[in-house]
Amino acid sequence: MFFNKKKSDLRDFTPAELHDALARHAITLVDVREPGEFATARIHGSVLFPLSSFDPQALPHDPARPIVLHCGVGRRSQAAADLCRKVGVEIAGHLAGGLNAWVQAGLPVVTLDPASGKTVDRA
Repeated sequence: MFFNKKKSDLRDFTPAELHDALARHAITLVDVREPGEFATARIHGSVLFPLSSFDPQALPHDPARPIVLHCGVGRRSQAAADLCRKVGVEIAGHLAGGLNAWVQAGLPVVTLDPASGKTVDRA
């Protein structure tokens, strides 16, 4: 299974592993960036729980879909994972390298079209 309890055991998902898990609906992806970042570019299917107001107890709980965290580069998702551990909320891991690694891997994102202000889903 995905769950890890110790900081040293936090699983680093690669972009490809995360993409596969999302395609199988095997995880819940939680984005811990701020709303402006989320609006500009996000991974299709992710839910927003900004680190600035992060409450591990409010995360969705579905035993069939363990939680994976992500941010821009991996630091904030690590901090969110630490907060989860402190209160006993289990998570599966986080996206190593964050959204930057996802984009560098050529994987699709939902973006904001600057000309129209509309979202563009490239899923």
